[in-house]
Amino acid sequence: MIFRILEEQIGQKFAAEKAAKAGHSVDRRFMQLALALGRRGQGRTASNPAVGAVLVKDGVIIGRGWTQDGGRPHAEVEALRRAGEAARGGTLYVTLEPCSHHGRSPPCADAIIAAGVARVVSAIEDPNPLVGGQGHARLRAAGIAVDIGVCAEEATRDHAGHLYRITAQRPHVTLKLAVSADGKIAAAGHQPVAITGEAANARTHLLRARSDAVLVGIGTVLADDPALTCRLPGMAAQSPIRVVLDRSLRVPAASKLVHSARITPLWLMASEIAEAATAARLGAASAEVVHVADCADTPGLDLPAVLRALSDKGVTRLLVEGGARVAAAFVTQRLADEIRLWRSDNPIGADGVDALDGLPLSAITESPHWRVRSTERVGADTLTIYESN
Repeated sequence: MIFRILEEQIGQKFAAEKAAKAGHSVDRRFMQLALALGRRGQGRTASNPAVGAVLVKDGVIIGRGWTQDGGRPHAEVEALRRAGEAARGGTLYVTLEPCSHHGRSPPCADAIIAAGVARVVSAIEDPNPLVGGQGHARLRAAGIAVDIGVCAEEATRDHAGHLYRITAQRPHVTLKLAVSADGKIAAAGHQPVAITGEAANARTHLLRARSDAVLVGIGTVLADDPALTCRLPGMAAQSPIRVVLDRSLRVPAASKLVHSARITPLWLMASEIAEAATAARLGAASAEVVHVADCADTPGLDLPAVLRALSDKGVTRLLVEGGARVAAAFVTQRLADEIRLWRSDNPIGADGVDALDGLPLSAITESPHWRVRSTERVGADTLTIYESN
């Protein structure tokens, strides 16, 4: 008798655990779709986070949405709009806590309540003090079941820009380096040389499109005359804001950056004592000059001040592309939250330019401050992604 009771209890516990695991698996599947949708808005929603949302009922997707260009409408509102009356009794999967405050639009929490949604699954809570758990609390007060934490790690990574801007008053910084087999980024005399192949270059342009801004130093501008736009077919309009560390406003008026400033924004980060006449001329060409403090103990601009200024202007995801001096500064000051290191199999030679000015590449690859998240082969090149500890 007792053995039969024990068997029944064990069987019931196993069934409950199996059901819970099955439910969690379903939640993960729909949340991963919401995350994929949210990524569609990356680089185009600042200063708002790029959120994704999926509305499900009886196992069927009835609505989906992502934050639209400029940050409005929000993902939840888009998903509810597409679902219509079918939203009543459904489950909403959303990558970030629904907002609970009045901004340029009414709170998403109120729209969810009004639509009759029965359950909300949020990946993470929003640290914004205007939200900070209040959205979830409002939903629960309305009788809606709320679960938090599904795919939290992925959502934290996707929303890193928003999280950094709220908690640290700066953007999330990704440093991208492309180095030869012998650790060089250019030929002798800073002459540009192709390092990575087409597949790697396409990935870099996609990363630009998913960033709010891309930053280089004035040395890179003078040596390479880059455009810093997204050159993937049909994605030119998704080019990020171009930012140049240009303390003394040396950017040439004939450069590609200045010539295209009326089409793609160009911000020049300059010293507070930069010449006003030069700033005015660049402003007439639609380049925006942003004055920031100089570094107190070394030549150049104060990088934390630069990052704060960019955050104040709404930038949440910043891509740093060089050159060697800028990259070294971000590494030395530990301001790179993610480092994407591309390696070619081909050497440049001993007279080439080192990837990090005055630093060995081991300052990244053997540093306790960054850990390897992933390594993959992309075409003829190798990509290793490091993230800060």
